Amino acid sequence: MVEKVVAINRVAKVTKGGKRLSFSALVIVGDGEGNVGWALGKANEVADAIRKGLGMAKKAMFKVPMKGHTIPHETVGEYASSQVLLKPAGPGTGIIAGGTVRAVCEAAGIKDILTKSIGSNNQINLVRATVEGFRGLEFPKDAIARRKSDDNHEGIGAP
Repeated sequence: MVEKVVAINRVAKVTKGGKRLSFSALVIVGDGEGNVGWALGKANEVADAIRKGLGMAKKAMFKVPMKGHTIPHETVGEYASSQVLLKPAGPGTGIIAGGTVRAVCEAAGIKDILTKSIGSNNQINLVRATVEGFRGLEFPKDAIARRKSDDNHEGIGAP
């Protein structure tokens, strides 16, 4: 299992007794073979926040469609004001990505990919946009099957 802590934020809540500090940890988990998950763990201590995040990320894992060591087709993932463009790359290219997107790709086991983050650089939103991009991917055989089934239902209910 690949476990990466992308960011740790210290959060202060102001109460009448003073400031109350807590921590949030953005964590990514993957098996290096196409499965990846992420979570935001929150707790009063850094270690507890990381532990909680790891547990939640393992529960939230999903399969990323891959073609060899890259993705099957180009896609754009969007979340809030962050966008991530994901493009397949030839063997030996490596992961061309910023730190946050790179962590997600490495955890998923993708070795060759071109990415470009557009808009906000908020780390949580970038992870979510990357995950949305991965969820928008599909294997070519699945796309062909879907298109065939769409063609079969085309004339039903038409006037």
